Amino acid sequence: MIRRRLGVGASVIDGSLVAGDVIVADGVIVEVGVAGSRPLGAIAVPGFVDVQINGFGGIDFSNTDLAGCRSASRDIARAGTTAVLATMPTTRADRYIPALAVLRDACTTRLPGARFLGVHLEGPFLSPARAGAHNPAWLRLPDDEVAASWLSTAPIAMMTLAPELPGALALTRLLRTRGVLVALGHTDATKHAAHAGFDAGATMVTHLWNAQRQPTSREPAVCGVGLVRRDVHVGVICDLVHVDADTVLLSHSAAGERFVAVTDAVWLAGLPDGTYSMGGRPLTKAAGAIRLADGTLVGGAGTLDEALRHLVGLGVPLLAALATITSAPRAVLGAHAAGCGRICVGDRADVVVLDEELRVRTVLVGGEALG
Repeated sequence: MIRRRLGVGASVIDGSLVAGDVIVADGVIVEVGVAGSRPLGAIAVPGFVDVQINGFGGIDFSNTDLAGCRSASRDIARAGTTAVLATMPTTRADRYIPALAVLRDACTTRLPGARFLGVHLEGPFLSPARAGAHNPAWLRLPDDEVAASWLSTAPIAMMTLAPELPGALALTRLLRTRGVLVALGHTDATKHAAHAGFDAGATMVTHLWNAQRQPTSREPAVCGVGLVRRDVHVGVICDLVHVDADTVLLSHSAAGERFVAVTDAVWLAGLPDGTYSMGGRPLTKAAGAIRLADGTLVGGAGTLDEALRHLVGLGVPLLAALATITSAPRAVLGAHAAGCGRICVGDRADVVVLDEELRVRTVLVGGEALG
């Protein structure tokens, strides 16, 4: 057994900073709080978990092969994210089965970086009034049989839908019986429709504030309902582009441990700024944002380590900010995230070493340092 010390002054364990080093062996964590390490400086934190990421480094999870998933897995992990839900936004009807078949293989294959915990289908059962960058021509009404065919093809862990659509509540209840988490998003839902969706079994809001009816004093809509319900987590894109800094802080103050930072990264994340094309539609990547010609945001361009630094820079305490990318997504995913988002003796050693500026110094995936 080869034992490896990480050379850190402390580690984050169960939401607390514990002095001492971490030792891993045979791919698992074997000791924490080991005395005799260097003074507090670099710290070990759990590998980050992203429940909404559509691709990275030129790889689109809706249109790739296993080799592409391998490449994206490695690139994603370099920024500290060691587990993801591979997200598929709305696509053409004939693309679902082949794309899901690839992601099924990625979920059951040992990848060189971030693990694929399952698939997050963001659509196509979304509101045309809140389509955002989703192609309205590809949206459709909820369909139990179609959804069942997808469930039989790949390990779908989460589905985002609009609860006000006909058949959405029945599909939500069906998905919950199959162990699939349901999130509300791209929705024009009123307060009453949002409550109905959560009462039917939905447990999360997808990218809070974006592509949903905006709240008012007398109509809190899905944003307000998601923030006040204690049984609902809220996903927030923390790039300070999709959501204003003050709104991020408001959301974190309201949601607390239910706040989940996500990237919503698309295939352009990790690529140079410039002009690109998506399905014949021109895209511009610049200043940390990806936009269609009309200015509509098209997913995110950032990483979770950047989100961490943004949150801390806004005044969120370090341990609370780390929770948004480790324990909070772990709580959302439940059994889907077994062994993820924590440092615990006996667990798989997916660990990130951060320096004093919260930049990623080392990433361990299954105890092996990422090359």
